[in-house]
Amino acid sequence: MPSPVPEQLSKAIETLYRLESGRVLATLVRLLGDLDLAEESMHEAFAAALESWPQTGIPDNPRPWLISTARFKAIDGIRRRARFDGAQKDLIAHMEARVNAATVDEDEIEDDRLRLIFTCCHPALHPEGQVALTLREICGLTTEEIARAFLATPATLAQRIVRAKAKIREAQIPYEVPAPQDLPERLGAVLQVVYLVFNEGYSAAAGAEVTRSDLTGEAIRLGRLLAELQPEPEVIGLLALMLLQESRRAARTSSTGELILLEHQDRSLWNREQIAEGLALVERALKSRRFGAYTLQAAIAAVHAEAESTAATDWGQIVALYNHLVRIQPSPVVYLNRAVAIAMRDGPEAGLARIDAVMEHGELANYYLAHSARAEMCRRLGRTAEARASYGRALALTQQEPERQFLRERIRLLEK
Repeated sequence: MPSPVPEQLSKAIETLYRLESGRVLATLVRLLGDLDLAEESMHEAFAAALESWPQTGIPDNPRPWLISTARFKAIDGIRRRARFDGAQKDLIAHMEARVNAATVDEDEIEDDRLRLIFTCCHPALHPEGQVALTLREICGLTTEEIARAFLATPATLAQRIVRAKAKIREAQIPYEVPAPQDLPERLGAVLQVVYLVFNEGYSAAAGAEVTRSDLTGEAIRLGRLLAELQPEPEVIGLLALMLLQESRRAARTSSTGELILLEHQDRSLWNREQIAEGLALVERALKSRRFGAYTLQAAIAAVHAEAESTAATDWGQIVALYNHLVRIQPSPVVYLNRAVAIAMRDGPEAGLARIDAVMEHGELANYYLAHSARAEMCRRLGRTAEARASYGRALALTQQEPERQFLRERIRLLEK
């Protein structure tokens, strides 16, 4: 029976899994050519780490150790299959030769996730499956986290992932970055994946922290890779959006982890280097005249970034940008955000009317930010009972602890 793993080491390996499992898996898919085998061998490698590292310590560079261990685990599994399934001996011999011949250098490891993203976003897959599979396999989000990002149930998301993996296997979809002529039709789903990864990091769906810098950092890194590969306006616009949003991270929580709304943030804490880069990218994307929703969102973030305070923000320009955005991306969340901007320009009564109109259709019934926004309008209008009820509904829908603390405090102040 293996000896128990010290708690500190166990936590270190858990953190390593969260940070490195996506890269390790992507490289193993290239080496093995099989997503299921790659997943299985990766988990075996982390299990081996739990057994080995209490005696040897964590390696200085654990990623190659994990990849190498997983590769040997995969070879052992292939050999076992050969013993028990003689009919597949030739196929198994081919796979073993491929594993042994494949190289593992740092440049290839860094590109592996981009290759896997394009594989997961192949047009043969259903769009919802593309995004769900990439978030699960490349970025390590749990099925529950992805479900919250999609406003769907975990069971529904799990089915999408299973179907997408089966399609990759059955259609023998290659593990590669597509040829230049094939890039445009594949880029939209990839951008959506990167954006959802960033959003999960920028505002974590659950847990003790508002943000997850590992996810926002990974999304920005992937955005830079995409911008080098395909410098289209929307790729540049998405990178600008992520940089401008990320620039505010240090100001979004207090030293004790409490949520700080935009209007109360210390803007001297905003990352000016990221803002400068983001503003330059927005200007570049807008000049093309071929921009879309990501560039418009980046332009909205740019208006916030350039303002000295909430009061000094050009809310008229923000509303105008949202008016353009709803024409090309008329989603409930975009309408909700426009309603909040209208409230800042025209007052809470105008904003509340817009929010109620959006919520009438029911798509945002389980979206806590919609109820929180409605509560804020009611609070400002002195409609205390309605505000309390909406804050309560928002509280019931969010699992992020700083958000819950913020909402509980809002309710407490209304009960005085």
